[in-house]
Amino acid sequence: MIPRSAAVLDESVGLTTFISTPDAAMLCLPVLALLAALAIDHFLGEPPVRFHPVVWMGNYLTWAGEQVQSLSRQTLAAGGAAIENEPADLPAFALGALAWLWGILLVGAAAYAIEQSVLAWLEPLSWAGLLLAALLLGLVLKPALAWAMLRTETQAVELALSGLPDGSLARGRERLRFLVSRDVTDFSEVQVRESVIESLAENLNDSVVAPIFWFVVLGLPGALMYRFANTADAMWGYPGMYRERNWQWAGKWAARADDVLSWLPARITALLLALAAAGVSFAQLYRDAARTPSPNSGWPMAAMAMALGCSLSKPQVYVLNAPGREPQAADTERAIRLAGRALLMGVAGLVMFTLVGMLKGLP
Repeated sequence: MIPRSAAVLDESVGLTTFISTPDAAMLCLPVLALLAALAIDHFLGEPPVRFHPVVWMGNYLTWAGEQVQSLSRQTLAAGGAAIENEPADLPAFALGALAWLWGILLVGAAAYAIEQSVLAWLEPLSWAGLLLAALLLGLVLKPALAWAMLRTETQAVELALSGLPDGSLARGRERLRFLVSRDVTDFSEVQVRESVIESLAENLNDSVVAPIFWFVVLGLPGALMYRFANTADAMWGYPGMYRERNWQWAGKWAARADDVLSWLPARITALLLALAAAGVSFAQLYRDAARTPSPNSGWPMAAMAMALGCSLSKPQVYVLNAPGREPQAADTERAIRLAGRALLMGVAGLVMFTLVGMLKGLP
């Protein structure tokens, strides 16, 4: 994206001169932008709703979903559940796919235009321009990352459950609704705690590691396009009825696309959690990760369960780290610290990779 400076690179130069070349700038910029985004996330948190790109994505998906559903077959069984093995609703599938593709193209085009405009600050090349470009990219990247909010919401569930003077199971259940889509009405204290720890592990991938991965691979468009795909899966990717709408076929494309885009980041997230905890059996992690219906969420959840020494489960669906004990109040905070260490290790690895790349580029 930035032309090489042959005149500079043909000279025998030291590190101070080399880091002012276009090649070095392109190595530094992604890491500086990521650090800026994480700093903004830590100190400022989420942008206002009216200016939040993920909220805009959600608004589009709500509107598009209504259009898709109006033309989809709403086959219901007794009790309002979608009929199992119902015939393929190809029009609903096609409409859902087209709405998804149109949305992700809009997001990608907008992100690409912003990124290219920001990169103009690097010409003519200067450290001031580099730092300003990193800050501007970080500002736009930040909404794709939600580590601070994830940490805060996880803590809020535990506080509502047992940490406040008036903490109670009812308050814990109510707070958990902010994080999970399943019905929590009859959850026990253990189930509330299991669910919040599972949500922390799964969203560490969806809201932090995966956007960073796609930012490193495809720049700003990659991070924001992934967030669109993940948001679409959260809103449409249900195998049947959800909120009185049949997403069996209308949401199938969104669900499968998110599975593909999250496949590698989910395994990276599990690896980071395992390394942050030390002592996790990778053979057991491989076995337990396959127990969940999702091809991806089982990886960070199983790694978290094993790292904490706890058993995490969804009744009649799966049990992760079955020999483990039931999670206690202290385990929620331990899980947050572990996720924080995993994120720190990942970012430190990117910084080290960048520094090695710069040193190898020295003439």
